Amino acid sequence: MYLEPFKLKELPFRLSPDPQFLYLSKQHARAKAYMESTLWFTDGFVVITGEIGSGKTTLIESFLKEVPADVVVAQINQTQVSAIDFLQAVLLQFGFSPFKMRKAELISTINKFLVEQYTAGRKVLLIVDEAQNLTMRVLEEIRLLSGVETTKDKVLRIILAGQPELNDKLDAPELAQLMQRVRLRFHLQALSEAEIKSYIQHRLDVAGAGDREIFAPDTYTEVYRYCGGVPRLINTLCDTAMMAAYTADRGAVTRADIISAVRELQWVEYSARPRPTPTTQPQPQEPTQQPPTQQPPTQQPPTQQPPQPPQSEPETALAAAASGAEPGTTVARLLVATEGRTVQEIPLRIGRVVIGRTPDNDVQIDSRFISRHHCQVITTAHSCHIEDLNSTNGIYVKAARVRRHHLNDGDVVLVGKHELIYVDERAARGRGAFADPASGGVSFSDTAPGRHTPAGAPAAAEPAPLK
Repeated sequence: MYLEPFKLKELPFRLSPDPQFLYLSKQHARAKAYMESTLWFTDGFVVITGEIGSGKTTLIESFLKEVPADVVVAQINQTQVSAIDFLQAVLLQFGFSPFKMRKAELISTINKFLVEQYTAGRKVLLIVDEAQNLTMRVLEEIRLLSGVETTKDKVLRIILAGQPELNDKLDAPELAQLMQRVRLRFHLQALSEAEIKSYIQHRLDVAGAGDREIFAPDTYTEVYRYCGGVPRLINTLCDTAMMAAYTADRGAVTRADIISAVRELQWVEYSARPRPTPTTQPQPQEPTQQPPTQQPPTQQPPTQQPPQPPQSEPETALAAAASGAEPGTTVARLLVATEGRTVQEIPLRIGRVVIGRTPDNDVQIDSRFISRHHCQVITTAHSCHIEDLNSTNGIYVKAARVRRHHLNDGDVVLVGKHELIYVDERAARGRGAFADPASGGVSFSDTAPGRHTPAGAPAAAEPAPLK
């Protein structure tokens, strides 16, 4: 990796929401102050929205690091659930085992717990990330919970964070009563071109760069052109550009490295990217009988990701020339397996694929053993690497936990309780290739039918369920 050549202590542009790397622009500072206000007012109810990758989750993690000890927090990230599943998830966060309770008992238990905490002098805060996926029925349950009170005060503070579609839902006439409870509402915009330089320098400084200027002055305009001020895109581009500078044996990132990274990622200018459009999600059905006892209730319907931006002809041609393949050609595949069965085949083209538990990843693995952003697979013209994104349970190759691994044809990587089997199409041409499935976001869960897969890697450490 490029840590040693650039004299850094850690990777500056990881995609994981690490609070220490949070750059507080004016608007991010304002959004965080709004979150903090929920602790000042007994009826605190805040809604924070922003595009994918705008920094909402990192803000939440930073805020939670500073929450006082007298605050009891329930943090919900799995939001494609029924009302009963949601209430169970809230109680699970509060330390209950609610899976045999009927809905009336769930509500009664939550209400009693809230009043008890208020009486004991403790504050209770409910944080829901990815709230744009909540059904109208779940949002109505949240409204009812926000109304729990003593004779003097409300007893539950609430933060909802989500993509812009959340605003559309909240503005619906049937949620007018819920919106009357909202105290503050804020939308995170992308960073300005001037803020991008400060953002990049801040992350480099935290990673150990100090006062050294690693990015040349003429790189920031290019970063803005292709990232539009979206923090996650900035991280992806800058990380790839640093790899390009490292492989070219340069001690600083130049404009040429940014352009090289753009070509490798097969990006177009940000202004040419299609705007993501909300997809219709299947609505969870309310059970008609007592819910099952297994835990946790994390089964989610497949989620379609926004379409990948079309490639301009020059960029596609350059990437194709570098790889020796036709534009858009699949150069490798990942076979995802669990319990001895293949559940998905993922085509790999030049660029990167992020794998994690939530729908905002390129590949979603709905498993409690997978972190929100668990790992990424980086495919170049001549090689492929898998890299851990500071996940809880890590990634394993031959029973050894690795930070980064160069993938060879046939390698098996253990991710939680899933196996990723790497198939290099360039090495596999002679033995036949699989049909290329439609590209786009991929989603699957812990268990799914499929074909038998080759034997997996040697046993690694048993992964721990994430909370």
